[in-house]
Amino acid sequence: MQIDEFQELMDKLYGEADRERGIPSTVAWLCEELGELAQAVRKGTPEEQLHELGDVLAWLASLANQLGMSLEEAASRYVDNPPL
Repeated sequence: MQIDEFQELMDKLYGEADRERGIPSTVAWLCEELGELAQAVRKGTPEEQLHELGDVLAWLASLANQLGMSLEEAASRYVDNPPL
């Protein structure tokens, strides 16, 4: 799946609820999922790590959708002008 397709899927599945929840709550959920990913990296199984990576990606896509931004466009900076 391409990153733009994933972002569209997240909007289709969760967009309405995410917009009702709002950006501040979405950021809070993203942070919570990032914490769960950190825990899984430290103490979890590869399956738990993969699950949490997916959750972080989903919440990041939700945030991008609410901001009206493209994750693909955000990622392209690493192709065009990677930070050193």
